[in-house]
Amino acid sequence: MSHAGWVSRGYLPHCDGAGLIQHIVFATVGAGDEIQSHFGAHFMRGDAAATLVQAALLHFDGERYRVLAWCVMPNHVHVVIEQFSDWPLARVVHGWKSFTANGVNRLLGRTGPVWVREYFDRFMRSDDHLANTIAYVHANPVAAGLVASAERWRWSSAFDAQSEG
Repeated sequence: MSHAGWVSRGYLPHCDGAGLIQHIVFATVGAGDEIQSHFGAHFMRGDAAATLVQAALLHFDGERYRVLAWCVMPNHVHVVIEQFSDWPLARVVHGWKSFTANGVNRLLGRTGPVWVREYFDRFMRSDDHLANTIAYVHANPVAAGLVASAERWRWSSAFDAQSEG
């Protein structure tokens, strides 16, 4: 399967290419009221759902893409990957979203969409851009006030198991 280059499915443009390093963000659907729907429902607030999403991101690491960094937040996901040949970005993201939506719904005893249709992606233009992006991904739970340091967030590549104790 070939990569598409620049494409749009309506709202956001996407860049797709083998060898590109991409920062991808996808968010949960809203919970009903205007304020909550802007931020999305917190489906991954619980350990089981967050763990399921993290495992899905890592499942094909080294086979379909190479994971460089990730962070599963209660209402959105950040992942930085290197794209591999024969695995277009839309296909990779669809796989994550489809598998995790079914799993999260099963865990939470609910039905309906989990993720918004679109996702955000940005390819890394330099080593500095990549380093700053990974730092940003890791800082997300700290900025949200969920932990005091990035190493304490269990659903992130910054997690340090030694800090749990």
